[in-house]
Amino acid sequence: MKQFLTPRILGAAAGLLVLLFILIGWYWSIEPSTFDVRQHALDDAVANNEQVVPGYTVTTSLIAVGETLLNKPGGYLSNDVTPPALFMDNMPAWEFGVLEMMRDLSLAMRKDLSRSQSQSMENPMLVKAQPKLNIDHRSWLMPASESQYQEALDLLREYRAELGDPTADRVQFYTRADNLRDWLKQIEKRMGSLSQRLSASVGTDQLNTDLAGDPQAHQSTPTRHETENQTSWFKLDDNFYEARGASWALLHFLKAVEHDFADVLEKKNATVSLQQIIRELEATQQTVWSPMILNGSGFGMLANHSLVMANYISRANAALIELSELLNQG
Repeated sequence: MKQFLTPRILGAAAGLLVLLFILIGWYWSIEPSTFDVRQHALDDAVANNEQVVPGYTVTTSLIAVGETLLNKPGGYLSNDVTPPALFMDNMPAWEFGVLEMMRDLSLAMRKDLSRSQSQSMENPMLVKAQPKLNIDHRSWLMPASESQYQEALDLLREYRAELGDPTADRVQFYTRADNLRDWLKQIEKRMGSLSQRLSASVGTDQLNTDLAGDPQAHQSTPTRHETENQTSWFKLDDNFYEARGASWALLHFLKAVEHDFADVLEKKNATVSLQQIIRELEATQQTVWSPMILNGSGFGMLANHSLVMANYISRANAALIELSELLNQG
């Protein structure tokens, strides 16, 4: 037997194994396509004999995004401890971006969208579902991340089933301007952080504006007047794909909002503002033709994919701020 295990054969076997891992890793790195949230909600309503009431499309979009996160090629990869997923970082970064947006929306549903006022009771299914989405995304044992996320999706389905049942009045979803604005304010901060991290790919000198606008304001620890921010070369692609995943998830959530909050948006004359945000987010999902994320200087010879992504996200975030102001007007 030993005479057959020559170094040449062992080397060939190792090479084939590496090639197999590369091919599997490439297939698992293919990002999911976008989908029609309205049609998805309608199909689920027909299949489950439920009604598409206010909030049904938003809840369905959250469930569908979560299902895609768990069931795409390769499944959920962030907590895998075996090859080839162990050596992949782009798709896990994409997954984390999606998960962060899911966490923000589930929290908004628990705190605001399912409650009529501050003194009202929280929905028990959302109370259980929201913490499960906040399990460490890299946890692989006791509990495994995907098992907790799946339980959260099951609870969201229970919430949606009662939401779509005209005889169950204890489960509600309130499409009010103030509820929507509270969630959008949280998204503004998330998108602003992503934009800053992407922009730091070329290095920037930034003045400290933490206390600007309030002469009486103080902070706990003194900081330098001017700092230099530059993303590590090893984190460039992670930041890029995290932003790409977050934009992918938010794109679907906002399309669902456009349907469920149609009357509110029309009254505020804000529908076109939301549509512009959706258009900017769609641009973030264009095909990346380069085999790697390039980090050229601002006006250098090579492209800088992070700056391109930061441009779209910044424009979407500026439109989000304008939309929030429109919703705040009487």
